[in-house]
This record gives sequence, structure tokens and C-alpha cells, in this order.
Amino acid sequence: MSAPEAPLLPPAAATISKKQRNKDARKAAKAEKAAQRQQQHQQQPTSGSEAEAEEADPFAASYGDVPDEEVQSTAVSGRSWTDVGALRAAAIGRSVLLRGAARSVAAHGSRLAFLVLRQGMDTVQCVVHAGPSVGPGMVRFAAALAAESVVDVEGVVAAPRDPVLRATARHVEVRVTSIRCVARASRSLPFSLDDAAAEAEAELEGPGTGRASVGQDTRFNHRAFDLRTPASQAIFRIQCQVENKFREFLLSKGFVGIHTPKLNAGASEGGASVFKLRYNGQPACLAQSPQLHEQMAISGGFGRVFEVGPVFRAENSKTPKHLCEFSGLDAEMEIKEHYFEVCNVIDGLLVAIFEHLNENCRRELEEINKQFPFEPLKEAGTEVEPMGDLNTESERKLGQLVKEKYGADFFILHRYPLAVRPFYTMPCYDNGAYSNSFDVFIRAKETFADATTGQEIISGAQRIHRPDLLAKRAAECGVDVSTISDYIESFRYGTPPHGGFGVGLERVVMLFCALKNIRMASLFPRDPQRLRPQPPPPPPHLLRSRRALVVRYSDCPVCRTLYDRFSPCLVP
Repeated sequence: MSAPEAPLLPPAAATISKKQRNKDARKAAKAEKAAQRQQQHQQQPTSGSEAEAEEADPFAASYGDVPDEEVQSTAVSGRSWTDVGALRAAAIGRSVLLRGAARSVAAHGSRLAFLVLRQGMDTVQCVVHAGPSVGPGMVRFAAALAAESVVDVEGVVAAPRDPVLRATARHVEVRVTSIRCVARASRSLPFSLDDAAAEAEAELEGPGTGRASVGQDTRFNHRAFDLRTPASQAIFRIQCQVENKFREFLLSKGFVGIHTPKLNAGASEGGASVFKLRYNGQPACLAQSPQLHEQMAISGGFGRVFEVGPVFRAENSKTPKHLCEFSGLDAEMEIKEHYFEVCNVIDGLLVAIFEHLNENCRRELEEINKQFPFEPLKEAGTEVEPMGDLNTESERKLGQLVKEKYGADFFILHRYPLAVRPFYTMPCYDNGAYSNSFDVFIRAKETFADATTGQEIISGAQRIHRPDLLAKRAAECGVDVSTISDYIESFRYGTPPHGGFGVGLERVVMLFCALKNIRMASLFPRDPQRLRPQPPPPPPHLLRSRRALVVRYSDCPVCRTLYDRFSPCLVP
């Protein structure tokens, strides 16, 4: 049998090599695939929706950002919310709905993420684990959250395998079934809250701890962020309890709460430490104390009054114990026989406050003690007769001596020289060079380096209630009598002997907790250098030099940032 004849090829094809034919075949295959992709793209409007439906995350509704309309008070869902601090072992197995800030977020692979949720001082670990009711998309969403973002978490309370040491709820955790972000935090935070909370510990341990120190100015420049630390939260919860106990105790003793004006025609304390302003075209000043109006209330027949309100002192003092604005706790009362009646009220008041804090604020005190170690106050007291006014160093030394001899953490000194007391202070009956006045000191033992010890916390006295003597003393002390004429006139209607005292709320908290600086006990401190959370711009001569620097190094991002920040203040 003869072999089959070869197919006839075009003359050009007969001359093409095998290598070229293979190359042409590959090109044809690529063109065919391209045509198929083009056909699929043209069919996508009809078939794409079905493909997306097949590939969509069935749990997508359980995570994501909360739409704007849901946070604009559009409806009330009726859902039941649980406080993080209420999570106990008894809640295991129960579904809960929580809201808080993501203190920390950590991913462990693509199917597991941990989130520590903070609400006030309370924290709980939330576990996002891919499974039957949680998809990998939710894990990725949780792991990508920025720290400090506000989130709503739904889940089931469960017992962890081991105690959760990084959360206050150590014996429970939340197995997340839904997580939605209410407010995203910036990825660039002012500082690490862990560094801020551990600063005192790092200082005690010394260098090499690996912790970054957060300075006081940095804290106050970003005060709203700094308030999130456990110690700051505890400080202002204790401050709230001090104020509440002050009210509660005095109300139980027959005092009436009042509110006095903070715009006055003259200085209530005398001296230069007064903020002056124009009030509808006439000179005025901010109240240095509510005392004068409280005395007028005594003249009005109230018998016993108190007030909690702002006090302003224009003192150019940069010491750790002075503020230009603070919250005053002031009281005034009739005296039946002796101004020691006022001292007795103070003694009972301080004991009541200290006992209340030690018994009911143990957790807050523990949080403060972790960052700023201190010793609890003891509730004994004694009286020492002074021979003159005391400076800060004398106060500290006296506090140490009283502590050593009497074991007391607060004590009262009385009969100060009249020359160092305000004009309204009653002179002593037996020696006009002295006065019926007193100061109360607390914190008589030094608990850590450069702590304040044995410092004044309360100042008080019997007041002059006879108008002629009052006017005379005011003139002798350089007070313009015309600016306090209404005050003096109120005593011409017949006013009983009376006395009172004033205490700064921030100073009570500072000394009770042995804080290094009173600004730490002020929510947004006001001192001679600070009027806003952000400090004032540098002096003009520095601004000029910075402008020149920016002009010369205009491509430098740091210089450009300085220029953008301070250009409104530049001197032309």
C-alpha cells in the first residue's frame, strides 16, 4: 500500500519553519482568551450580580462602620445595654451589648483577633474568632480598627481559659458576634496611654525600662486624651466624692447651700492677686472668694451657709500648689461663744471625708497608688499655737514634727498674727497683735521624692461683724472702702458673731493622694502660663527667627509645620 499523500500547502506556508508555526499558535491562543474575557466583560451586567451574591459575606451586616444617620438620634431601638463594669462570672452565657473604646487591638492570624474594650475605668477582653457565626471579614475588620476607636460590641459572655491580666474583668471575656465602629480614632495619637499610665513606675525603675516618658506639658496640651488613663479617671472620681461628702456633711449640720456672684466691684481679699476687668463701663474684678457674700447671707438670717464654686486668684506663682482658678469649698456659720466651734465643724468634716474615701473609693485609690505611690492619711489631729506666719518650707518641717510626735496627718494651727491675715479677721481679745484665725494642714509625711508634705489645706477665722471696726481694718489694709460699702452696710442691720473657712477642692485631692502637682487634680488647669489646652505661641522674636528658618528651608516638612501653626502670629 502506498503512503498517503501530504496535504497541499500554500507556497508561503510551505516555507514557514516549525518554530514560527508554534509562535503563531501561541498568539492565536492568546487572542482567543482575550476574546473570551471581552465576552465575559460584556455579559457582566447580567451575570455579575449573581456572582457577587454567591461570593458575598453572609455576616457582612454584623460588622462595619455605623452609618451617620444612626448616630443622629433618628430612632430608639429599645436594645438593652450592659456596662463593662457589670460583667461578672454570673453573666457567663448571657448575650450582652457593650459600647466602649478599643484600648488595644491584636490580630492572631486571619481567623482570630483580640480587642480590649474600655469604658471609664473598666476593661474587658473581646474575642473575634471566625466560626459558624463569625466570618473572616469580621476578623479582618476588627483587626484593622485603630486604637481608641469607639465601637459597639455584641457577644456572649464566656469564661476565658486563663485569667485576663490585661483587663479589669479578669475572669470573663466576650465572644463577639457583632462589632460596629461608632467613631474612628486617628492612627496618629498624641502619645501612648500605656506610657502615660506607667510613667511613675518607669521613673521609679530608672532608665532602661523601655517606656517613653510623657511630660506634663504634653499631657495638658492633650488633656482630653490624658484623662483616659486609669489614674486620671480615678483622681476625678475621688474629687467628685470629696465634693459630694462636703455637701452631705454640711447639710447634715444645718447648713444651706447658696450661690454668690463671681463679678465684684472690689477685691474681697485685698492685694494685687485679683483679675480686673470692665463691667459695662465700670471697673470690676473676678471673685477671689465667696466669703463676703456668705457673710452677708449670715446677716440675712441664714445662720449657716456653704458654697461650691469657682475662685479666681491672679497670683503669678508657678509652684506645684497654686492655680489661678480653682473650685472653692467655702462655709460660713454663726458663732455662739468661740470660734473653735468652726474648728470643730472642720475636724468632723475632714474625718468624714477621709473615712468616706478610704472605705468607698478603694479601687480609685489603688489605681492612683499604682502610678503615684502614697500612704493613706490618718485621722488624728492636734493644735499648735504659732508665733508667726509660715512659709512652705516651715509648713513641711512642722508637718514632719507633728507626724513624729503625735502620729497625726492633719492638724490645726490658730492665733495667727493679725498683720498676716485679711482685713475682715477678728483680733484676739487679749492681744490685738494676734487674730482669731486658724489654718489646717494635712499630709504630714513625705511619701516619695519631692512630694508636698504638711501643707495648708484650709484657712479660716472669726470675722469682724461690727461695721465701724470692719471699715477701719479695711482702710488699714489698703482696701478701698467704697468698693465694699454694701458689704459693710449689711452689718449695720444687726449681725451675729460668725466665722468660716475656705478650702480648694483640688488641693484636698492633691494632698490626700500625695500628688506631685495640683494641676493633676484640675480637669483643665489654669495657671499663669496656661489658658487653653494648647500653650500660647512663642514670643515675637522667636517667631521672626522661625519665619526666616521656613523661608530658608521651605522644603523641610518640620519647618513648614511650624510656619503653618505660627504664621498668624508672625510680626510683619
